Amino acid sequence: MALSPLSMLVVIATIFLPSVAVAKEFVVGDGHGWTIGFDYAAWAADKTFQVGDVLVFNYAVGEHNVFKVNGTAFQSCTIPPASEALSTGNDRIVLAIPGRKWYICGVEDHCSAGQKLVITVQPQTLPPTLPPSPTPAPSPRQHRPHFGRWVPNIFH
Repeated sequence: MALSPLSMLVVIATIFLPSVAVAKEFVVGDGHGWTIGFDYAAWAADKTFQVGDVLVFNYAVGEHNVFKVNGTAFQSCTIPPASEALSTGNDRIVLAIPGRKWYICGVEDHCSAGQKLVITVQPQTLPPTLPPSPTPAPSPRQHRPHFGRWVPNIFH
């Protein structure tokens, strides 16, 4: 039995749509980048972050860095060991796990001056799947079982 064009489309969509990546890339601070004197809470307020999204921290190398910290270190601006710093000037962080995430700059007093970001990462939502197509009615020439052997279904 051949599939109708609509049925074929449903089959293809069912196979490929769940695997389509819907990740977004967020440049922290947009055109301002990762710097002092920017309101990162306001920047993040209208954004929805999901698992798979990417944060990009842009800044001049040597002027800033990025540390991923916990909530306590975020509040107190406790700087982790220097070996944990991201410092390329174009640091990319893939948001792999849902929950709260905290980032600070560890240069001098930048964190206490407000160079810190907290976000909440939501679980990834998959695109909606299409409902299954209805099964076509059997044709009158289909076979049906009859006392252990198959006979044509021509009497219906």
